[in-house]
Amino acid sequence: MGRGVVVFPRGATIWKRGALRRPVDGREEKVNENVTNPDPPRWPWPDSLDALAAAPQYHELVIENARVRVLNVCIAPGQIVPVHTHRWPSVVYTLSAGDFVRRDGDGKVLVDTRTAPRPSIASVVMWLEPLPPHSVENVGTREIRLFTVELKNDTMSISAM
Repeated sequence: MGRGVVVFPRGATIWKRGALRRPVDGREEKVNENVTNPDPPRWPWPDSLDALAAAPQYHELVIENARVRVLNVCIAPGQIVPVHTHRWPSVVYTLSAGDFVRRDGDGKVLVDTRTAPRPSIASVVMWLEPLPPHSVENVGTREIRLFTVELKNDTMSISAM
């Protein structure tokens, strides 16, 4: 999101100057009118690029409900995960790390851990914003295993692209 942009969840109540509302202390306060936020921005990529649809052999669904989707991700040495997306921000717990190359949907290298090192030990926890189309290639000698908790919500953030 750009600076100064505020996104409210779908169905959120937005108060404008001029309408009456009652704060917690019971006093009335004048604000405009109460309107409901229109639908938030839509995810721009098709559902067919979702990780479970585009690369199911690498993404195992552990549990999914209205709030979270939990994935067990496993990439053996030499494997290339096809182009896919992750539409929700996530907390990723690394069970087993290895060198990888992440490319965008057009094949441009975004991350190569062999030239931009990161911790290669297991038990690393990181935050990831939603990921647009990308592929991942395990260029190391060890299996990459991740436990990903995607946090669903009514708003979408694609500021980290």
